[in-house]
Amino acid sequence: MRGLLAALLLSLLTLFASLDNAALTLATITAASAQTSTTIRDASGRTIGTVTTDSNGTKTFRDGSGRTTGTATIDASGMTTFRDASGRTTGTASRSRR
Repeated sequence: MRGLLAALLLSLLTLFASLDNAALTLATITAASAQTSTTIRDASGRTIGTVTTDSNGTKTFRDGSGRTTGTATIDASGMTTFRDASGRTTGTASRSRR
């Protein structure tokens, strides 16, 4: 589960960088397992976004200004659904079957 979330976060970092037309060379992600919020920083330490998790497990992604850029939810079968700020589905991903 953490591997999937890490991959999702990396994908979103890439998305943030491309949306801002910024060259993101390094991102420092600070989080503790008990926290429900993660701060995403660029190489210079500037906050470029946050990810918060609500009680249902929905991840909400915000840019550096605090505007919601999208959400991600995982259903009982392991399917992750990505939605933009307007709530439109922009993509899905499923766990690999072994």
